[in-house]
Amino acid sequence: MKNEISAIFEKAAADISAAEQKLIIDVVTQIDKGQLRVCEKVDGKWITNEWVKKAILLYFRIQKNVPMECGPLNYLVKVPVKKWTGEEGVRVVPPAVARFGSFIEKGAILMPSYVNIGAYVGSGTMVDTWATVGSCAQVGANVHLSGGVGIGGVLEPAQAQPVIIEDDCFIGSRCIVVEGVHLEQGVVLGAGVTITASTKIIDVTDSSGPKIMKGHVPANSVVIPGVENKNFAAGSFGVPCALISGTRQESTNKKTSLNQALRDFQVSI
Repeated sequence: MKNEISAIFEKAAADISAAEQKLIIDVVTQIDKGQLRVCEKVDGKWITNEWVKKAILLYFRIQKNVPMECGPLNYLVKVPVKKWTGEEGVRVVPPAVARFGSFIEKGAILMPSYVNIGAYVGSGTMVDTWATVGSCAQVGANVHLSGGVGIGGVLEPAQAQPVIIEDDCFIGSRCIVVEGVHLEQGVVLGAGVTITASTKIIDVTDSSGPKIMKGHVPANSVVIPGVENKNFAAGSFGVPCALISGTRQESTNKKTSLNQALRDFQVSI
């Protein structure tokens, strides 16, 4: 399928045959069922399956806007929403929406929230009220996305890595994680932390001096919002950053570890 999808991707929408359209829909259906993933961990490294993202982009290319009725409301959509039967083992609280082509693993909970096409949400994860999981974002198991969290999506370019949030992470209220940022297992983000690809993530736990990184947060880090002074032509101003203020203890129970970290580092959630 990889070679076929890559070949079809070079065609204009009008030149895609009925058989090729069926293949595109089959691929997106496999993503919807969790049989294919946009991004997966192989031998300890996260690999983005560019051809799977191309299939999603092709799906948009071949789909037409069709009316969708929802009580007194109506929409025009290219991508339908998931139809829940109860056999999925997922709790879905109205008006939570997950689009076709996203995968929600058994045991997950969707409060009134939104999950876009290509996204993956692991077992035991709660997507809390008004949280959004963008297209192709990968969210592991036993993660809590608190109220109003924004997890960014990415479809183009096809080779771009999506946001990755590994197992057992806790993301505090109104946090924003975008532009392919990678949170390793067990990370805790305090309320209001914003991390983009260019955001400085500063480890302030070492007495020898701060360590600066971008694009990823190490496992079990506890992160709070910070401000770094920066000089501009007009003067010195505070620029948002993220501060690693401590770590969760791997040796203790995950829930106990989280509660202790929140107390020890006075993290707002």
